[in-house]
Amino acid sequence: MAVRKNPAAPAVLSPRALNRATLERQLLLRRTAMSAKDAVEHLVGLQAQNTEPPYYQLCARLEGFDPAELAGLMESREAVRIVTLRSTLHLHTAADALTLRPLVQPARDRELNTFRRGLVGVDRDRLASVSRRLVEERPRTPKEIREALLDEWPAADPQSLGVAARCLLPLVQVTPRGVWGRSGQVTLTTAEHWLGAPPQPAAAPDATVLRYLGAFGPASVRDMQTWAGLTRLREVFERLRPRLVTFRDENGAELFDLPDAPRPDEDTPAPPRFLPEFDNVLLGHADRTRVIPSRYRGRNGKGNQSYGTVLVDGFLAAIWRLGDGTGPAALTVQPLGGLGRAERDAVTEEAARTLAVMAPSAGGSDGYDIRFGTFVDFGE
Repeated sequence: MAVRKNPAAPAVLSPRALNRATLERQLLLRRTAMSAKDAVEHLVGLQAQNTEPPYYQLCARLEGFDPAELAGLMESREAVRIVTLRSTLHLHTAADALTLRPLVQPARDRELNTFRRGLVGVDRDRLASVSRRLVEERPRTPKEIREALLDEWPAADPQSLGVAARCLLPLVQVTPRGVWGRSGQVTLTTAEHWLGAPPQPAAAPDATVLRYLGAFGPASVRDMQTWAGLTRLREVFERLRPRLVTFRDENGAELFDLPDAPRPDEDTPAPPRFLPEFDNVLLGHADRTRVIPSRYRGRNGKGNQSYGTVLVDGFLAAIWRLGDGTGPAALTVQPLGGLGRAERDAVTEEAARTLAVMAPSAGGSDGYDIRFGTFVDFGE
């Protein structure tokens, strides 16, 4: 581990040292033979705002990954897509869905308060009861939920009613939505109903901090609050301080970590990795410079459009998308800066490996169509 030591202060971790530690926890320094379920649990969920990214996240991390394995977890209800961290959809194991959602309920309450003007005269307890009855009778689309609630409260704002149902209840998107190779509109029911389980107590904050550090550490209190969408976690970290080790980053921020967690040397090789839009390694910290260089901040998308991220030497170095060229498996890489020939060759090799897993039938006799080009104009 490369650190600069000061006898009077905690060791200072360089951005590269933080990068390598985070990539190791995120299973991105080398692919592992871990099962898809174990990986989802270890990573404390996969960002699943869109349906395909969870599969690409595991493709970048697991040796021998087959999208059918993750799809099977969803079909067997061992994993579900539910709004949790940062008010966004995540794919969690069933056990985590039942306990993490109540942990982050304060954030859902804050979100709901921003829609209070559209809910004048609406009793929230009754709204939760009516909504639960609707979606447990059969899974409903968001439109069906809004229309049914509007019948009960005709003077309310329809969008606010729909948000209220989502904030008050742990709603999951039921299959076939999100299953690889299939399609389906968004239909919702409660996690308890879908999983056949009673309501569970919220995950213990102390245990969740330890899990976060195991997947994202070393990290600051602010980092975890950003990842979870929660506030006031300082007292939890302070309670755990005797069990943790501390460092500083180059800006002086205090970083906490598990004593025995891996912190590889900053010169440890980091092979290229193709990540989907919204991968949690890009969103799991308040200070994202451990993965996204300051000069490339905001360069993994433009406006409302986000693209896949290519990590080179552990850091954001290019963006990518499918669909340009001769077929649906064509993949275009747009470097954000200069890439040497060896780096381009390594990126091309990793792109081919990604396509071989995610689109195995599309590679013809000439291989996959992988090209370097420009598809986003950043106005430089």
